[in-house]
Amino acid sequence: MWKAFFLAAGITLMIVGVECLGVESCTLRLHDNPPPATSPWDTPPSVGPQKKFTPKNWAPWSLISSGAVVCLYSFTIPRRVKGE
Repeated sequence: MWKAFFLAAGITLMIVGVECLGVESCTLRLHDNPPPATSPWDTPPSVGPQKKFTPKNWAPWSLISSGAVVCLYSFTIPRRVKGE
């Protein structure tokens, strides 16, 4: 169980790091009560505040490397538990 948990956490960190490499910035739009759309293709205008996220230059590489370390750690868990 612990092996799967740490492997999933490491893979998640690596995926987020790769996404930060490809994204310059992203905007999170919060909607209080969006008006109903008239058709399925209409997007409601932004009603609430917006938060802009810009990853630092070091963030993608540190996320990828820490995810790799956690994945490598997860592969050693069964050997250490059986050895006790």
